[in-house]
Amino acid sequence: MDDAWINLAYLVASVLFVYGIKGLTHPRTAVRGNLISAVGMLIAVVATLLAEGLAYQWILLGIVVGGAIGAVAAARVQMTQMPEMVALFNGFGGLASVLVAGVAFMGAAVPGVQMTVATGLSGLIGAVTFTGSMIAFLKLAEMMSGKPLGFAGIKLFNAVLLVLALACTAWLVVDPSALVVYWVIVAIALVLGVTLTIPIGGADMPVVIALLNSYSGLAAAATGFVLMNNVLIIAGSLVGASGIILTQVMCKAMNRSLTDVLFGTFGPSADGPSADDVYGGRVKSTSPDEVAMLLDTAQRVLVVPGYGLAVAQAQHTVRELANLLETRGVIVEYGVHPVAGRMPGHMNVLLAEADVPYEQLKEMDEANSEMGEVDVCLVIGANDVVNPSALTDPKSPIAGMPIIDVSRARTVVVIKRSLSPGFAGIPNPLFAADNCLMMFGDGKKALVELVSALKEAS
Repeated sequence: MDDAWINLAYLVASVLFVYGIKGLTHPRTAVRGNLISAVGMLIAVVATLLAEGLAYQWILLGIVVGGAIGAVAAARVQMTQMPEMVALFNGFGGLASVLVAGVAFMGAAVPGVQMTVATGLSGLIGAVTFTGSMIAFLKLAEMMSGKPLGFAGIKLFNAVLLVLALACTAWLVVDPSALVVYWVIVAIALVLGVTLTIPIGGADMPVVIALLNSYSGLAAAATGFVLMNNVLIIAGSLVGASGIILTQVMCKAMNRSLTDVLFGTFGPSADGPSADDVYGGRVKSTSPDEVAMLLDTAQRVLVVPGYGLAVAQAQHTVRELANLLETRGVIVEYGVHPVAGRMPGHMNVLLAEADVPYEQLKEMDEANSEMGEVDVCLVIGANDVVNPSALTDPKSPIAGMPIIDVSRARTVVVIKRSLSPGFAGIPNPLFAADNCLMMFGDGKKALVELVSALKEAS
């Protein structure tokens, strides 16, 4: 096929990618944005197949096998497992870049400097993405401890590995015939991906997922330079840039720098207050019947969802409760913290699954500005993102982190299994506040009982 038509198809695909990403910036246009991006990718794939004259039987076999795996995964993976799924996707993207760039480099007759440098970077970034994502997957799936792990001198060890990988890339540029050097780069980077990720605690996982997503895009862009494929360069750059922007947004939401996330720790300090100091007989438990009476007289209710809501799969029950309250004239809204859950946008997707209207979702700043007007705030499965220690204790590991300040509502009801800490591993003074009631139990079961109690009270 003529190069002019191929490039025109790539241009159209790139424009559709940009419009697709723009659509993803708002819940109302997100579905359309996804479809536009998918059409762009279809155009890019078809144009590439027509341009390169590839072996179609293998491509079709790959589509059938990959499509079957994707269909089964989409049908079986629960909403709570989506962060793990995204981590796997990031990792597979990095691995694909490593393999494609390596094969293209080995097949090149006389690789130039640009191709050699791009191949080295693709191997380095792609391999770090692969093993880093696998560690993130294991931590999120709780198949590995979510606590920071490592050994003395791990930062120096990582620095040495990075220097070695870059030195090998320079070696490859000087002597492109030394093909084994590429796989040495990959081997070093595979280890680097592990040692970079294991010291990162579970509380920072939303940021890590966004960062690894960015890495996978950068690896794809580097592979685009290896293949001299314009649409792969553009698509990889878009993913890399959007991932970096999202990473910065997530860091800002946690009041942490990227350096702190990558090289710091996130957990309780030895001199921090114990649970006994914070709670010490001041926690007040309540029952569904008592909460139903509170809701029966409320005019405005704010629901603050967290990962516990996702684990309990209680989003539909929350919607049923909201519908019941709204039929009585109560205003029901939802306060969503940017890092609630285990990945960016986790809570938004969860609530969308229950057909919660977008208009009822309040971002953190908007929810805080109206908190004084809220009669009852229902906190379901959230912990660190509503912990007032972030505002009141400068020694707290989460000091300075913006939170949804539910303590300013007239009454707070926290639905939670126990007083166990969240990812940050620190007690939450909110649970012992004068205006806070604890409704202990499984999120879904407690909400079902609350709905029943509310119906009986009518």
